[in-house]
Amino acid sequence: MSDGPTLSDFMRHLQAVLEESEEIADRTERETRQLQIESAIQEAIIFGNRFRELKEQGIDPLHIVLPTARDEAPQHVSKLDTLSISGAHCKDCGARLENDLDFCPSCGTKR
Repeated sequence: MSDGPTLSDFMRHLQAVLEESEEIADRTERETRQLQIESAIQEAIIFGNRFRELKEQGIDPLHIVLPTARDEAPQHVSKLDTLSISGAHCKDCGARLENDLDFCPSCGTKR
């Protein structure tokens, strides 16, 4: 293991950042930042507990499982495919918009 910061160090850092966030003037920004930090603290706690559970069961929590030859590799998706898959959504009905149409196929609203 490295001599770098520990999970406890990270959690103490998050607690300090949480306290500092009280000084954010904008209420919405302050609350958003505090929610982000509190979520990170919760995830760190969950990770620490899960790590300990696995260690107690004799399982290496950091063991990386390599795919076997029979495992199917995920298909490569190009950037263009990703953009067309994610697509935009209609501002009126929320349906997925087709890239080649200038209107919503669901409700007919113009883009």
